[in-house]
Amino acid sequence: MMVTRLSAIFLFFLAAAICPVGGAEKNPVFPSNTWQQATPESQGIDAVKLQAALDYLRAAGGKNGVKRAVVIRNGRMIWQGPEAGEAQRVWSISKAFTSTAQGLLIEDGKCTLDTLAKDYDPALAEYYPAVTLRHLATMTSGIDGAGGSYDIQADGRGDQNALVKPEPPFFVPGTKFMYWDEAMQHYGYTLTQIAGESLQTYLKRRILDPIGIASFKWDKDETGKVLNWCGGVNINAADLARFGLLYLNRGNWNGRQLIRVDWVDEATRVQVPNTIPNVSKQRQGAGIYGYHWWPNGVTANGKRHWPDAPLDTYERSGYNNNDLFVIPSWNMVFVRLGLDQNQNVITDAEYNTFIKKLGEAITAK
Repeated sequence: MMVTRLSAIFLFFLAAAICPVGGAEKNPVFPSNTWQQATPESQGIDAVKLQAALDYLRAAGGKNGVKRAVVIRNGRMIWQGPEAGEAQRVWSISKAFTSTAQGLLIEDGKCTLDTLAKDYDPALAEYYPAVTLRHLATMTSGIDGAGGSYDIQADGRGDQNALVKPEPPFFVPGTKFMYWDEAMQHYGYTLTQIAGESLQTYLKRRILDPIGIASFKWDKDETGKVLNWCGGVNINAADLARFGLLYLNRGNWNGRQLIRVDWVDEATRVQVPNTIPNVSKQRQGAGIYGYHWWPNGVTANGKRHWPDAPLDTYERSGYNNNDLFVIPSWNMVFVRLGLDQNQNVITDAEYNTFIKKLGEAITAK
C-alpha cells in the first residue's frame, strides 16, 4: 500500500514537472515542415488577453494590422494572422542575418571582431584603415558614402543602400553611433569576401536549410551588383519566427548547435555604450544596440528601451513596421510584418505597451 501511494506521489510530481500549471512546457519543441499549432491556454496564455494585446497593435499599425503576425510560445504557434505565409521585403531585419554570418565566420576561424575591414574591402584603405568588423557590426565605423542619409543632411542627399565609394569619415571609429546604411553595405561586402561566397548561399547551408526556412530570398542593391545587406531580405512571418526561435534557443536547433552560444549572447546584448554620442536624432543606438540587434538596454537619459518588457528582451526592426521580438523570459517569439509605415509608424512606446499587454496574458511562466 505504501509503495503504491509513493508511486502515485512520484507520478503526480513527474506530471507536474512535465506539464506545469497552466499547461506551458519548459522545454520547447521545434517545427518540422510546418509549425505545431497549439491553443494559447495550452501554453499558459489567456486567449482573451492575448487577443486584446493584438487588437491594440492592430490599431497602432497601418493597413496590414496583424495580418502578417505570429506568436510563438514554447516552440508552438499559438496565434497567426491570415497572411503569415506571405513573403515580403523586411528591410533592416536583414541586418540580423548579415551579423549572423559574421558570427559563423568567426566560428569558422576566418575572421575576428578585430579584423580590419580594409584587408578585404580595399576601397576602405584610404579613409578607414582602422575600421574593424566590430565597428561595422555596431554602427560605430564613421563611414560616409555618396548616398548620404536622409537623417542628417539638410539637403536630403538620400540613403541609397548601395555599395558606393567611401568619402572622408564623419568621426573617429568607435567614438559615436550612426545608423548608416552605406557602412552596412561595406560590412556585407567585407563579410562576403571573407566567406568566399554569397552570404545567401553561406547562410542557406549553415542555418536556413537546417531550420526549415523556405521563403528566403535576398535582393541585390541599387547597383545591381551585390546583395542589399541593409534591407534586401524577403521572407514570410512564419519563417522569420524560425530564425527568432533559433536565437531564443541560443543558436541550438533541436539538439544541433548551429550558432555558437557566445555569439548569440554577445550579439543580443548592448555593445554600444550609452556614454558615446548619437549622430542622428531619429535613429539612436547608444546604450541599446548590439551586433545589429536592439537589446532592452538603457539610453544616456536613463530610460530603458521597453520599460515594461523583461530585461532580456531583444528585437530586430525594419522599415515599414517590420519587427522580430525575442523574449527569453517568456519563451516567446513575436513577428509582425507590414508594408504600411507611410500610414502609421508603430513606435517603441506602442511596442512597449503591446509587450506589457502580452505579459498580462501569461498565466503560467
